[in-house]
Amino acid sequence: MAKFTQMLEEKVMPVAGKIAGQKHLQALRDGLILTMPLIIVGSIFLILGFIPIDSYPQFMADTFGADWLTKLLYPVNATFDIMALIAGFGIAYRLAEHYKVDPLNAGAVSVAAFILSTPYFTLFTPEGADAAIQVGGVLPMAFLGSKGLFVAIIIALFSTEIYRWVIQKNIVIKMPDGVPPSVSKSFVALFPAFLVILVVWVIRLLIEKTSFETLHNVVGKLLQEPLGALGGTLVGGLIAVLLIQLLWSTGLHGASIVGGVMGPIWLAATDANRLALQAGKEMPEVITQQFIDIFIYMGGSGATFAFAIMMLLFARSQHAKQLGRLSIGPGIFNINEPITFGAPVVMNPLLLMPFILAPLALVVTTYIGMTTGFAPKTSGIAIPWTTPPIIGGYLATGGNWRGAAMQLINLAVSFAIYYPFFKMWDKQNYETEKSAAN
Repeated sequence: MAKFTQMLEEKVMPVAGKIAGQKHLQALRDGLILTMPLIIVGSIFLILGFIPIDSYPQFMADTFGADWLTKLLYPVNATFDIMALIAGFGIAYRLAEHYKVDPLNAGAVSVAAFILSTPYFTLFTPEGADAAIQVGGVLPMAFLGSKGLFVAIIIALFSTEIYRWVIQKNIVIKMPDGVPPSVSKSFVALFPAFLVILVVWVIRLLIEKTSFETLHNVVGKLLQEPLGALGGTLVGGLIAVLLIQLLWSTGLHGASIVGGVMGPIWLAATDANRLALQAGKEMPEVITQQFIDIFIYMGGSGATFAFAIMMLLFARSQHAKQLGRLSIGPGIFNINEPITFGAPVVMNPLLLMPFILAPLALVVTTYIGMTTGFAPKTSGIAIPWTTPPIIGGYLATGGNWRGAAMQLINLAVSFAIYYPFFKMWDKQNYETEKSAAN
């Protein structure tokens, strides 16, 4: 145990600290958060469209007409299908803030560059036709949503780096002092914006000469598909969760750091299940954002909800009893900082063992449960990560009671893993308090 703690202090913490402070990862994390309110709003309408009651579709059709579902899903398409556009703006905005250059202009330039990198046509198959025809002058909504998310991320980081470099080198058009600040800022952004658009335009023209044809195809083949394949596997899920727990072990917010890299993959998987739900098809993805947030991290990173229940019901020491009362409320909403820093778990070899082992075990149980059909896969409904256990499992699987049952099983598994360590930790605290009182 002592050697493990020493290894964390000497090897993991310095590297983890550098990763946590990496401005591009921070911008990626904060920019993706900008999409979450819209996705959650869209998910509300998605839930209303697919309530799992046999008579519900007929009731809605009789009440609102045969096309009720199409109209109800308008807000879903308006929120999910602009995910890449919003994320590109948000990432560029946050990265520009780190560089202390005008974030609003940087975000606008990023959006323009992303649109420029996207083909202005789509394929349409008329009813009764044998082949699709190309329709020009339109932007494919698929590329503005999760399918274009990786391109939006790359363009946002790339364009903002060019933008800030030009600004910091002072290669800008300066207006006289009497010009209003808003006008002056727009002229300052003129040359950087021109350079970004020029570079992206040239890249697009060069790619069109290749077999890839578009930047989206390049990124999809070389980056998105390999990462998605790894992130969607049991091994990939275990590696991601292990990294999150190791970072938390040193006091760093592992979910935010690892989420900066894995977030786009898990969001794209979520949207793939959403599209399958709307099309009435089988859900293709097991590991999604809701798989991690709802089924693994019940009570927060480390699956500490079971630990909070133990302290509340079975603790002998005053320290554990008081911490249980303080942590059970936040734990219901998957917030566990009172436990992580109050027990403490951070740099505590005794509690670090279940803190790391429990989430890894839950990845395995949930993956097996969903791949064997015991529990349904998440349905693409993006519920907030603060949704309480049992309710979260029910909603994330489209209102299926087996989703709630899967969470109950995971709660029992995490309880079994934490309990022996909890007993040792509580006994140590009790003996310490008893010695102090005597």
